[in-house]
Amino acid sequence: MSSRKVSKVIAHFLDGSLIKGTSPNFSPTRAKFDLEDVDGVKHSIHIKELKALFFVRSFEGRLDRHPRQGFFADETGGNKVMIEFFDGEVLFGYSEDYVHHPNGFFMTPGDPDSNNERVFVVHSSTKRSKFKPASNKKRKAKTGAKRKKRRQPA
Repeated sequence: MSSRKVSKVIAHFLDGSLIKGTSPNFSPTRAKFDLEDVDGVKHSIHIKELKALFFVRSFEGRLDRHPRQGFFADETGGNKVMIEFFDGEVLFGYSEDYVHHPNGFFMTPGDPDSNNERVFVVHSSTKRSKFKPASNKKRKAKTGAKRKKRRQPA
């Protein structure tokens, strides 16, 4: 019996199509991975054909909820990131490994109630990106510095 986690994913392709299914072997360092769609058909997916790979809680999502854009999660670690894809979609979230992998990077949604658990964004599919260091990475003010006392006029 295998101990590998099979992830629910939705593969969004550059041409606008998508495939919902499961993947037992996605790796950001490999050129392709396997995906079995919801009908049981197996696909070999090349990362260079993708816009992004969404790791989801459910394939249906929550139809009663409108997605929120922004940063609504408590500090999750990682840098704040805003990504705009060439198709106009914009994602907000947090990433600890931007540019770490040659093909793309993982981000966690800025909205903790999102159906997406995490997203693998393919570098070549992004039009624009903005990053802001996490607040825990900001420089701390120097403390303990001695101030010179000013002489009081006589």
